[in-house]
Amino acid sequence: MKTELSFDRFVKKIYLKAPLERIYHLWATEQGITSWFLRSAVYTDSAGRKREPDDQLKAGDTYRWQWHNWEGEEKGGILSANGRDQLELSFADSKVSLRLEEKEDAVLLTLEQYEIPTDEESKMNIYNGCSNGWTFWLANLKAFVEHGILLNETSFDLTKEPMAGHIFVNM
Repeated sequence: MKTELSFDRFVKKIYLKAPLERIYHLWATEQGITSWFLRSAVYTDSAGRKREPDDQLKAGDTYRWQWHNWEGEEKGGILSANGRDQLELSFADSKVSLRLEEKEDAVLLTLEQYEIPTDEESKMNIYNGCSNGWTFWLANLKAFVEHGILLNETSFDLTKEPMAGHIFVNM
């Protein structure tokens, strides 16, 4: 892992007081990821079959994600998934890796987004946008696993706000 800051990658870390298996399930299944992060997730295996909501994703799968309060969607592929503590996927013209490590009475989650293009639009929308987004979503995950609450906005329709993704902290 690089130690200097640059626009082609960033790292976000958070300690979560929950079992490692639960945290992995919350990332690696449709049922899990839609409980705290997404409005909709569809995982398709390498043969083109839709995975069941509680099936763990695997390397070679593809995904289609949709968020609350954003009309777009993200499509990509699962690059690796070991079934326990590591995932890697293509995401927003870059890649995201997720690592889980047991540390005393918590799990250290490390998310790295890398191979981000460094043109001006990508610096704003991917580096800045995703870095801010992951900061919120990891805090939302912590609130969910440790306190059973969600912080993301689902009561108000923000899709009509042109700059909502840049000004609302809980998109």
